[in-house]
This record gives sequence, C-alpha cells and structure tokens, in this order.
Amino acid sequence: MSLIAVGTMAFDAIETPFGKTDRIVGGSATYVAYASSYFVQPVHQVSIVGNDFPAEEMNELRSRGVQLEGVEVVPDKKSFFWSGKYHLDMNSRDTLVTDLNVLADFNPRIPDSYQGAAFLMLGNLDPVIQKQVIGQLNPRPKLIVMDTMNFWMDIKMPQLLETLRLTDVLLVNDSEARQLSGEFSIVKAARKILTMGPKYLIIKKGEHGALLFHEKQVFFAPALPLEEVFDPTGAGDTFAGGFIGYLAKTNDISFNNMKTAIIVGSAMASFCVEKFGPERLKDVSKGEIDGRIQEFVDLVSFDIELS
Repeated sequence: MSLIAVGTMAFDAIETPFGKTDRIVGGSATYVAYASSYFVQPVHQVSIVGNDFPAEEMNELRSRGVQLEGVEVVPDKKSFFWSGKYHLDMNSRDTLVTDLNVLADFNPRIPDSYQGAAFLMLGNLDPVIQKQVIGQLNPRPKLIVMDTMNFWMDIKMPQLLETLRLTDVLLVNDSEARQLSGEFSIVKAARKILTMGPKYLIIKKGEHGALLFHEKQVFFAPALPLEEVFDPTGAGDTFAGGFIGYLAKTNDISFNNMKTAIIVGSAMASFCVEKFGPERLKDVSKGEIDGRIQEFVDLVSFDIELS
C-alpha cells in the first residue's frame, strides 16, 4: 500500500541542554518519510523547498523509496527555517526564529502518479492547505491522518474544523485536545473531538505516552523510559510516520491494529530523540526497531492473580 506524506522540508537550528546545531535538515514531511519508509514503499512526498535544500538529502530520501515528484523546488528562494531552544525538562521550548521563505507560497499539487494511494499523512500545516490536498485525491484514500497544533486553533479554527470533518485520525497533544474541545478532562475532550469528524483520536503526552480513542474504546501506550533524550525535535512527526507506515504495511485500520501501530510509532520516535534532526533515523536497523518494539511490549506485559 502506498502512502502520501504532506508537510514541510526545512532547516532547523536547535539548542538543547545537551548540544547545539546551527543548521540541520528537518521538517514534518522529512521525519514522516524517514520513519514510514522502514515499513512501506513508495512514500509519495508532497512539499516545497528552496534552492538551498541539499541534493544529497534528496538522494538519501530517494534511496529509501521516497518519491519526490510532488516536491516543488523554488530556484530563487530559501527553504523554510525554524530555530528553537529547549528548556531543561525537554518538554517545553522557545521558538527563536521562524522564516517561512518558500512555505509562504506553498500551493501543493498532487501528481497523477500519486493518485490511488491508500494512505494520506497530513503533517502540521495550514488547515486550508490540508483540505486542498484532500480535495485533489480521487479516489479518496482509505485512511487520512491529520496533525495540527494550537497555532491553527488560535487563528483558523473554522477552517480547521472544516478539514477535520474530512479526516479519519487526528493527532494532537493533551493541551491541544483541551483547546480544541474546550474540555479540561482528557476523556471528555476526546469524546467531544470524536463528534467533530474523525473516527480515531490520538492524544500525545510526550514522555508520558499516548492515548488512542475510538468510539467507547481507549488504549494507552506508555513512552519508553530513556536514559538520554538529546533532541526531541521531530519526535511527534516520527511517531506519525511510524504509525501510518505500519498501518500501510499491514493494510489494516482496525482498532486492534492501530494499537500496535502506536507502539511502532512510539518506538520510532524513541530513536529520533537520540541525535539531532533525523540523523538517527538514517542508520537504525530492522533488528534495532524490532528490539525496541519488544521493549515496549515488555514494559506493559505482566501476569496477575487476584485472590
């Protein structure tokens, strides 16, 4: 099953308590592509870059089965750039610089060769652009997963709600779920969001795991306790890539299989944080992935007898 990944391909400058980099490749679609390509190929990439995006990065993606026909290259502009500094707890950060550059002109066009893809991952973008992508796909993908954030809730809530009605799975963190629903209780927030269109809701809680909601069913996946978290940038997008990549590989969108996909996504995200940018995702082996997934299974597996 093929997958379309829509999002940013960018440069990041990141400072954490454990290191600093002034310029490294990033962007939501980049992380999704690297993570999902371990499970499904081809990955049809849809994005926009400037004349400064490295050719070697494009070649690296191609070597992993990522098709770049849907990536627009603007010859006279620079790529999207973001700079941020993480606090000591690594859960909060300050945005220092956001240069939209080519992203200000992003008007995605889906190539004919991408049509018929069964899975669509909408990275964190303007909901108007996300809706535009959905409208270009015929037939509609079997599963549409949407990521969003509080910024779009602040400035484009009506448009976000329109796009949400067209999707199957929504990915948000706990504060975004509360803002979107107006409910403080995560359970009440989930119930309300599931009336807005999506059949499934994933609420990410960072180092505290993730929750999957569907109708009256709830599944909790823990986060793996890691000794070192070097750079959390892109962890959420890597989670999304592992999640939808596994679903596309198995071609099974049942609640039970989504539970497994969340563990797979969490495992991929746990690799992402070990180095700056997507570097760790480039050299992780299948054996390491399988071993990390088993660590998650062992973390929550227990026998109990009630007397």
